[in-house]
Amino acid sequence: MFRKTILVILLVTTAFCASAQRFEYDVNFQGIGDNREFNPLYNTPQTIFGERTTLLVGTTLEGKHRLRVGFSHLFEFGTEIDYHKPQITAYYQYDDKNTQFYFGAFPRMELIGNFPLAMLADTIQYYRPNIEGLLAKHEWSWGHQLAFVDWTSLRTEEQRETFIAGTSGKVNIGNFFIDNYITLYHYALTWDESDSTQHITDNVGYNVNLGYDLSKSTSLNKFYIKVGVLGSAYRERTKTDGFLIGTSLFNEIYLEYKKLAFKNTISVGNGHRLLNGDRYYAQDNYMRTDLIWNFIQYKNVTARLNLSFHLVGWEYFDNQQQISLVYNLGKRHN
Repeated sequence: MFRKTILVILLVTTAFCASAQRFEYDVNFQGIGDNREFNPLYNTPQTIFGERTTLLVGTTLEGKHRLRVGFSHLFEFGTEIDYHKPQITAYYQYDDKNTQFYFGAFPRMELIGNFPLAMLADTIQYYRPNIEGLLAKHEWSWGHQLAFVDWTSLRTEEQRETFIAGTSGKVNIGNFFIDNYITLYHYALTWDESDSTQHITDNVGYNVNLGYDLSKSTSLNKFYIKVGVLGSAYRERTKTDGFLIGTSLFNEIYLEYKKLAFKNTISVGNGHRLLNGDRYYAQDNYMRTDLIWNFIQYKNVTARLNLSFHLVGWEYFDNQQQISLVYNLGKRHN
């Protein structure tokens, strides 16, 4: 099955490129190592070790209209090569000076990779690297805002319909800034609506922060502090008594100097029920500290080591080690 899928993709992309005005291709290799020494009461202990390869071909018309077709495949070490099915990547992109628009199945990380982990866990990037839907972004001299819809499951007799919608943005006021993040996860029913064990689920998360950027006043590459509110609402229709609400004070500090970086994130208050977020945020009072070493920084190659420390309820301590290597290769023929 895996070989047949790859063959079909290659035949389609070859036929597409043969008629294109300008042939372009992009190759991306991502090495993934993530060792999670977690207490199963709070999160999932596991080791994620593998690589993801993405191949795209396409064309760009008038510098604004881009079409890409290809595939992305995750190979987790210790499994058979077809353990994970290859994922189709095929999308149209409009890119003007201030506006971007995507439609299709397109890479997630470069577009919405800065969402709080409380709302979108980093494992989503490992196992579901594409948004399947659409995204629009507009930029102004004072900030930006984007919105997306990611269709994550089609409604069938056995499968429940699900989608994630979200928006994020930033407003700059001198050295101050206000950023915002909102996600909506809708978990509907299968076609068998008589199944009493199923309940339509609505899940909302939001984070609004006031921040101050100190980068220009120090010798650091990047330095900011922000504080705000992290909130969540969860409802299973006909089962819960309205929405279950969670609210906490959110604080983040980030420092970067040359190849080293430090990040500290604190959520003080209620735990949150966010179905696509990091499970640690379900606990009252949680702090995460990241020590980061970007040990390779070249034009097309980056590599990072990240040591993460998790403090749950000011009592329990977990740790995590992540290593990531990304190699990008793109070529254009006029």
